[in-house]
Amino acid sequence: MAGSMEKSDFKKSIKSYSAPRGEFEIIEVPPLQYLMIDGHGDPNDSPAFKTAITTLYPLAYKLKFMSKQTLGKDYTVMPLEALWWADDMASFTTARDKSQWDFTLMIMQPDWITGDMVTAAKQAVLAKNPELNVAKVRFETVNEGTAAQTLHVGSFDDEAPVLARMHNDFIPSNGYEMALKHHEIYLSDFRKVEPAKLKTILRQPVRKP
Repeated sequence: MAGSMEKSDFKKSIKSYSAPRGEFEIIEVPPLQYLMIDGHGDPNDSPAFKTAITTLYPLAYKLKFMSKQTLGKDYTVMPLEALWWADDMASFTTARDKSQWDFTLMIMQPDWITGDMVTAAKQAVLAKNPELNVAKVRFETVNEGTAAQTLHVGSFDDEAPVLARMHNDFIPSNGYEMALKHHEIYLSDFRKVEPAKLKTILRQPVRKP
């Protein structure tokens, strides 16, 4: 019966979706699959950033509905996440020149979601919302492995000193170097929550030099 269907919440069952506030930790992130879409520019005023969000969420909710209806598996839609990078990574920790940033926005999908389901979800979403460029959305597995992370509470603009400590102190002092892209997990909906109360996991994959 649908009423008795158990709903999975991967924020609670996957350890890498929680992090200590005010301190750093080294964790192992399992391979996870995502809906992903790329863009460039300042997230505050980049049309590509807003368009990416309004394209990802309808797909994510359509897949949740399909999973519930066809597989009998219900789950909580996961929070928005983003990979960030730039030609000069100092644009994140010192200059904060957001116009130089590249990003991949993404929403994690359960391991039972398949490429065929994503294709079907794209077709269904496009039929209702022909203005959405769902063709830009990729469905890929990200394997970050070992990573440093912390929970940041507050404005995105207050991240710079936290990232500087993570990059320049914590990671090297624990015998690692930075690898792959800076990763943020938005536990709060930044379209609705005031900046001072935003909860964001800041993650940096690492490797042994």
